[in-house]
Amino acid sequence: MQFGHDEDLLERALRVYKPHCRYLTSTVVTAKGDPADQGGRVGVRGQFHIPESCYIDDTGHFNAVEFNLCFNQMIYFIMAKAVKERLIRAFADWTMEDYWTRQLPDMFIVDFRSTFRRAMRGRHFWGELDIVDVVQRDGGNGPLLILSTTCRYGEDEKTACHGTVRLALKNPRPAVTAPARPRTPVSSPLSRPALPADPADRK
Repeated sequence: MQFGHDEDLLERALRVYKPHCRYLTSTVVTAKGDPADQGGRVGVRGQFHIPESCYIDDTGHFNAVEFNLCFNQMIYFIMAKAVKERLIRAFADWTMEDYWTRQLPDMFIVDFRSTFRRAMRGRHFWGELDIVDVVQRDGGNGPLLILSTTCRYGEDEKTACHGTVRLALKNPRPAVTAPARPRTPVSSPLSRPALPADPADRK
């Protein structure tokens, strides 16, 4: 199942960003089953435009901070699309208002890993993100949904960098019961990417 560009939803999902930091410009969403089931995944391929850095002089290359910001914009959009189109069973009872209310305060990155294999300019490029697993967990932080994702970026047909990211979402409307797994500590807010000590060091 494929969904073409949803301009209105993208505009709403990126409204939390300053206008000059809205890098994701178009999207195509593909759904193959439910990520909670083996083999299922929901993914987005997006086009990005970063006219200039929002925080530093031009480094000449796409770096870890921009990787994180672009990931955030894709995950904000794909989750909104999953709620709107009922693509993931764990979100079946969520309303769009549930999502918009919790977009910033109740979504957290708990593990973030990125690998850079080839240098890229990072002004006009593509990005892809797949939600590959969704697990419901009850713990000291209340009901949580743990999302496992993969992502990648490139300027031509080759991937220049890629990563794996796990997220925790406070779940206001539990819908799925899953086997318990060891609880992952909640740490950094999704909306606050960690700055590297020296962005120029990231090649």
